[in-house]
Amino acid sequence: MNVMTTASAIAQAAAPFPGMVWVPAGEYRMGSDHHYPEEAPAHPVEVDGFWMDVAPVTNARFREFVEATGHVTFCEIAPDAADYPGADPSMLTPASVVFVPPPGRVGLQDHYQWWQFIPGADWRHPQGPSSSLEGRDDHPVVHVAYADIEAYARWASKALPTEAEFEWAARGGVEGEYAWGSELTPGGRHMANIWQGEFPWQNLAEDGHVGTSPVGAYPANAYGLQDLIGNVWEWTCDWYRPRHPAAAVKSCCIPNNPRGANLDESYDPAQPIRIPRKVMKGGSHLCAPNYCRRYRPAARMAQPVDTSTSHLGFRCVVRRDVFAE
Repeated sequence: MNVMTTASAIAQAAAPFPGMVWVPAGEYRMGSDHHYPEEAPAHPVEVDGFWMDVAPVTNARFREFVEATGHVTFCEIAPDAADYPGADPSMLTPASVVFVPPPGRVGLQDHYQWWQFIPGADWRHPQGPSSSLEGRDDHPVVHVAYADIEAYARWASKALPTEAEFEWAARGGVEGEYAWGSELTPGGRHMANIWQGEFPWQNLAEDGHVGTSPVGAYPANAYGLQDLIGNVWEWTCDWYRPRHPAAAVKSCCIPNNPRGANLDESYDPAQPIRIPRKVMKGGSHLCAPNYCRRYRPAARMAQPVDTSTSHLGFRCVVRRDVFAE
């Protein structure tokens, strides 16, 4: 099947909002059998065409939403102790999770050596209360929990992508391990904002960026989409399960527009407090060859709906049936 967009497909798919492009329908093998266990098994799926935001929602755009609605983000509100029985009272304060590099080489088994829960960190103060968005209007907004992105999507009259939609869009009709082919840095060119150096302490910034980068700083894929790999992880609307479902036995039964797990499957059985989890996709500027090789379309991770971080953002989609007559 030819998955590349055609002139006729583009002509019949005028974007409903500025800053969106058409992602054509197609069939692909979702997931991977060659990397992390949660990506397996690879299996064929079909996805209908849809419009997608060219880039992650930026700080400037999120500010428009906040100013228009008065929305207060999840991490700006003190948690209710009743929702977190047994929690340390010092944790029940407005705060978010921030990457803080250690001063030197550390073991990679304990992520608390570089992740800190910082009171006063939020989308306006991405590194903590003394930081700001100065010079970062065109960077992806971060420190947004799932309730925040749902509220934004309603305000924008859009929706949040499914995992299958996101992965299909990230692949861009290209065959290969990466969204752009089979080499991580073809010809020495950095194709996405990921970590260069030894994570988590040595950031060589060979591509000129430490932390998030302005949207569009790297090449767009064949569909005209930017930053679907690297820069920030992105929320999807699908509940998480630790593995993909098995492939259909018969070719006639390939799932069309598949959805993720049900709510009950999404909880982490190892956690004492039951918080449902969504799938996040795309990797971030913290993904590194020596630690987290998730700068690939097939990569996926679980994210509790109540947790915001300094490397997680989002973008929206619009499906054709929304505008069908």
